[in-house]
Amino acid sequence: MNKFKWIVGLLLAYSSAQAQRQQFPDVLDVRYAVKDTGNVTATFFSDQGAWHAYALPVNRQVTGFTGPLLMDMKGEWLSDMMARLRIYEEGRELLLQQTDTATRYYPGMLQLVSSAEGIQVQLQLVFSDNRQAMLQALVHNTQPRHRQLTLQWEGSAALKRAVLHPQENGLQVTINGTAQQLQIRYGAAQPWQITLAGNSYKAVKTVTIPANGHILETQTQSYYLENKEVPATITMPDAARTLAANEQRWNGYLQRLWQRMPFPVSDTLRSRLAVKSMVTLITNWRSAARQLLHDGVFPSASYQGFYGFWSWDSWKQAVALAYFEPALAASNIRTLFAYQQPDGMIPDCIYTDSSENNHRDTKPPLAAWAVWEVFKTAGDTAFLRSMYDPLCRYHEWWYKDRDHDGNGLCEYGATDGTRIAAAWESGMDNAVRFDKAAMLQNHPGAWSLNQESVDLNSYLYKEKMILAQIARQLGLRKAAQQWQQQAVVLKKKTNQAFYDATTAYYYDRTLAGNLIRVKGPEAWIPLWAGIATKEQAAGVTKQLKDTAVFNTLVPLPVLDASEKAFDPQRGYWRGPVWLDQFYFAIAGLQTYGAHQQAVALSTKLWQHAEGMQGKRPLYENYHPHTGKGLNAPNFSWTAAHVLMLLAAQQ
Repeated sequence: MNKFKWIVGLLLAYSSAQAQRQQFPDVLDVRYAVKDTGNVTATFFSDQGAWHAYALPVNRQVTGFTGPLLMDMKGEWLSDMMARLRIYEEGRELLLQQTDTATRYYPGMLQLVSSAEGIQVQLQLVFSDNRQAMLQALVHNTQPRHRQLTLQWEGSAALKRAVLHPQENGLQVTINGTAQQLQIRYGAAQPWQITLAGNSYKAVKTVTIPANGHILETQTQSYYLENKEVPATITMPDAARTLAANEQRWNGYLQRLWQRMPFPVSDTLRSRLAVKSMVTLITNWRSAARQLLHDGVFPSASYQGFYGFWSWDSWKQAVALAYFEPALAASNIRTLFAYQQPDGMIPDCIYTDSSENNHRDTKPPLAAWAVWEVFKTAGDTAFLRSMYDPLCRYHEWWYKDRDHDGNGLCEYGATDGTRIAAAWESGMDNAVRFDKAAMLQNHPGAWSLNQESVDLNSYLYKEKMILAQIARQLGLRKAAQQWQQQAVVLKKKTNQAFYDATTAYYYDRTLAGNLIRVKGPEAWIPLWAGIATKEQAAGVTKQLKDTAVFNTLVPLPVLDASEKAFDPQRGYWRGPVWLDQFYFAIAGLQTYGAHQQAVALSTKLWQHAEGMQGKRPLYENYHPHTGKGLNAPNFSWTAAHVLMLLAAQQ
């Protein structure tokens, strides 16, 4: 290591050591008011894989947190505010007003500060585990006289099927009978007097606060998805230890994250974007529940259609999660492999109700890449060994079930013979390249499109190369050599089959051998995988520079901008910019030495895509001509690929 690199390493180490969550208030705007219990298109806060979430209130005259949002197969807001604090003195309410400069969303914690007539209240909400949120209220008397105050927590359930039941020093809210329930508990020697009126409650007690003194009141809100999760006794956490552990954990996330970031914390734009991406992933984290056997990450808890775990989403998420929480990254992979079929197939997506799992198709093979990236960070050989055989079976499945003519080049397909499921399998549901595709049966339960896809075979090449690396790491030298030999053969076939020298671009081709001349992101996957020759990479790179094709305001849409079918606003995979494909392009450019172009394209993304600056969320995809965020907000694989892009920037 030369002297310059040594100094840079020291500076980055110092920077990561200084990364503290207090430096990153409000990277997202989490203020929200519930008007429709079924509307989850909001930004909110969750942690530890919990299945409930909260937000800061829009109304500055209230002291409490919005929510909770309850999640399972879908999300619903139980209440606009299940725990609002009011304070009375001598029968008169003190009208608490929030202090905006102190009311904050910090990574891992919501904080609300309000005051009135010499009384200051600080509320802090953190998750003490994967089912329990802890809310601590510090009530401070700033006057030089003791005060006798009446504290009142109140709230009401907006869901009509929710029923409130008083319990000793607490409250139980059941939803759908008793299958789901929220348990509220108060941690104080002096009990609260709880009364109900329909679906509303009040919890009241009188306290005396000495001059210039304070009291601490703690409550927990625990959400369980089914009866067997509910412990026989719900114990109150130690508030001070819980808050300290929460801060330590999140500062640990930040410090590990900064070991991967090639810029200091003082680089405000990039550092806040990195933290926004990290908290997006953590908020979408769900712990094992019902038929989900391991912790994983939703594509977005802010979109009703994404309340499950998807396979290639999970592979991408795992790569970025490994930067700061390798154990969650590994779990995020295992949760899909828990449903690997006897033939090796991995389902498209899985849910808490396994009867809803989608086995009609799988998703592009990026699992070995994810496993290897997690291993490189964590160095867990046991994890690598446990995943090797399942990865091999998944890889070999493609050739058994998705190579119609047996020529060593695979097609996307489906188990049920439907073209829609085959398009889903590509991950690019309505891409123009599939518009004229038809289905062909390979054998019972296995169908292929009548076209071979360049991205699929490039992914499979990358998988072979990584499986060779894994085999070498595990001491399996003969297997490593075999994977390497297979990769050499596939590389040659891919370049011969899919590259068109006339237009200097890669295309899918029909089984009859005709190229499907639609320019999309599939052409730059060979660059990411390392398949292209220098000349071929230069041809694709030239297209990425063209402002009439891919170099739009927010660059690299998933369809040639000059195509008739180009429709970013309504097109889904017919024109928006998707961050996974953007990342593959940038990584490919860097692999082939086009660093200046990679930086220029990334800079346009940071400058023009909604949410890359400020407090707006990260979106599923982006309009290439306006930068507007499209479809689901708070999207996990966008966050994951932002982190990958930031980590790769110099």
